[in-house]
Amino acid sequence: MSILNPQGTASGTGGADIVGTGTGEGPGPEVMAAATLDDTQVISADGEDVGKISDIMLDVRSGRIAYAVLSEGGFLGMGANLHAIPWNALTLDTDAKCFRVSIDAQRIKDDPGFDKDHWPSMADASWGTTLHQYYNRDPYWSTTRGVADVPPGDI
Repeated sequence: MSILNPQGTASGTGGADIVGTGTGEGPGPEVMAAATLDDTQVISADGEDVGKISDIMLDVRSGRIAYAVLSEGGFLGMGANLHAIPWNALTLDTDAKCFRVSIDAQRIKDDPGFDKDHWPSMADASWGTTLHQYYNRDPYWSTTRGVADVPPGDI
């Protein structure tokens, strides 16, 4: 089942959507090295620059991308507030060379996030479910793509 995201494109695969005409050199945008996306700007649904991608978190057991970690604020990586964003809440905009997130900037700012020394337990299904609800997305482990519908940490 496909769902239209705020950009009007279909979302239902459990991954990030891709919009734009840019394909660039090399592989992508459908298949890319995760490191290529580090430091990519993130724009909120209301058009505000809310930070940059600092990490992409892989659910090792299922082989799926679980979350992108947004670094917001700080200076040269010091004092930055980090936010986990469900991968399926992002849209890669190849024309603007940024990610777009499906919620307003204030909602991201209101999320307390975490710091580099105190990461949440991302394998905790309860934490993951709450996060996905915050972004109004189905948990990535509940989509059917040939992988058992098992929350992270329960395999």
